[in-house]
Amino acid sequence: MSFADLARLSRGQPLRMLLVNAGDVESLAWAGLVQPLRLAQRMLGSGFALEVRTLATTPAVGCSEDWHIALLVADEQQPAPADGPLQAAIACCRGADYWGGVGAAVLWLAAAGLAAGVRIALPWALYADTEEITQRAILTPHLFELDGRHLSCCGGAASIDFSLTLVESLFGNVVQAAIKEALCIDRVRGADERQRVALQARFGALQPKLSEAVTLMEANLEEPLSTDDIANLVGLSRRQLERLFKQYLGSLPSRYYLELRLQRARQLLLDTNHSIVQVGLMCGFSSGSHFSTAFGALFGNTPREERQRKLAGA
Repeated sequence: MSFADLARLSRGQPLRMLLVNAGDVESLAWAGLVQPLRLAQRMLGSGFALEVRTLATTPAVGCSEDWHIALLVADEQQPAPADGPLQAAIACCRGADYWGGVGAAVLWLAAAGLAAGVRIALPWALYADTEEITQRAILTPHLFELDGRHLSCCGGAASIDFSLTLVESLFGNVVQAAIKEALCIDRVRGADERQRVALQARFGALQPKLSEAVTLMEANLEEPLSTDDIANLVGLSRRQLERLFKQYLGSLPSRYYLELRLQRARQLLLDTNHSIVQVGLMCGFSSGSHFSTAFGALFGNTPREERQRKLAGA
């Protein structure tokens, strides 16, 4: 499921969203999430009902309201609160159509067994605390995730990207563009972009070969290396390398490499004035048709449509 599918929530009815702050109101995770949403509320009036609560103001016995989206939010350094208030907040959020956590709250939900088999974006700084949940949740290095009904964001500076992505998905790019202008934001990072140190934090000590292979890929986007070349350079057989990628990243090296190149291409299409042909070449695609087909398969639109999206936003 993609974030674009959330648009159905706001069709023909006021959208209702709940944010439960379980941490510091001054934290970057909270400020980045709530500011764009409050601006959207002012712009849309009765079309968007945003309610903000704390653990202390969340009912201890369930919630009677019907929320479309509900999120539990905490800075990554926030220790888990007492079990009673936390469970009450979780129960309130779980009643929404889509629900989840931001920052440390992602870890709390996973530790409570509520992310079994679910892809979650966990703050890289908390990866050391995941030993007990890695067999249940699927940790990804992304900034944020939508998996079924489950929303997650690594928090910190990514919270504002997550919030603006929700705004665009729910209310369209015109509303998002107005909020970006009000907040002086030029670019919104996508859900598929990675926390820069997440892989190193999670695998650097335990799986240095995997970390080294990903670093090689990131350094060779314009002239891609073959899987055999990467395996040789890190001192593994091709089969050993494929096993590592499958076990820890849920993908084959070739597929992971392709997605890295396509994510870079998407960033260049949105952030630069390079031609589409130039972007393809800069990301290792000698064939324009191959670039367009692979880009469309991953993102659901062509490089030309992605560039037009940038121009329309401008």
